[in-house]
Amino acid sequence: MADDDAAGFEGLGQKHWKSDRVKALERAERNAPRPGYVQIYTGDGKGKTTASLGLVCRAAGYGHRSCIVSFLKGDPNYGELRFIREHMPMVDYHLAGRMNFVDPNDPDPEDVAIAREGFATARDAIASGDYHLVVLDEANVAANLGLIDERELLAVLDDKPEHVEVVLTGRDAPQSFIDRADLVTEMRMVKHFYEAGIPARRGIEF
Repeated sequence: MADDDAAGFEGLGQKHWKSDRVKALERAERNAPRPGYVQIYTGDGKGKTTASLGLVCRAAGYGHRSCIVSFLKGDPNYGELRFIREHMPMVDYHLAGRMNFVDPNDPDPEDVAIAREGFATARDAIASGDYHLVVLDEANVAANLGLIDERELLAVLDDKPEHVEVVLTGRDAPQSFIDRADLVTEMRMVKHFYEAGIPARRGIEF
């Protein structure tokens, strides 16, 4: 290694020297407008909502605003909601469900109305362009249950501002959503402690 290079790289774990030109290029790259994509987290495994919340935290680390609309969920006391309320003012969170089971063959009109209201909130959040990231939690399930209209959501995705990233979560993602998405990850359950009768734990599952 040349002496000049060695002077700028003192060893493993040390700060790597960078020229002013490299720093300027990195700043320009960070500040350049980037396209927003559509991501899907689906499958029967644990971690779909958790993955989307990780993206929200990452965006918040750069000061970006996010909006989360959670379909089929009505409990305001999930651990992540507590944290968002107390520590993440740049994140707007909307519950679009109730604390009850939805009959897939005969959804209650109230559940449909709440989901439709949540969809309107998500649509407006995406269209506004005010958010770096918009998460539609359990949107895949809501669409399969007929609580939200699949075609309407696709139209929202097609018309979204270029910079807005949209994430859809929930098992059994409709094929039309998968076809439209730019990134699709399927969580597969290989083993789960629920099968041994272990209930959901505060601070881990909720």
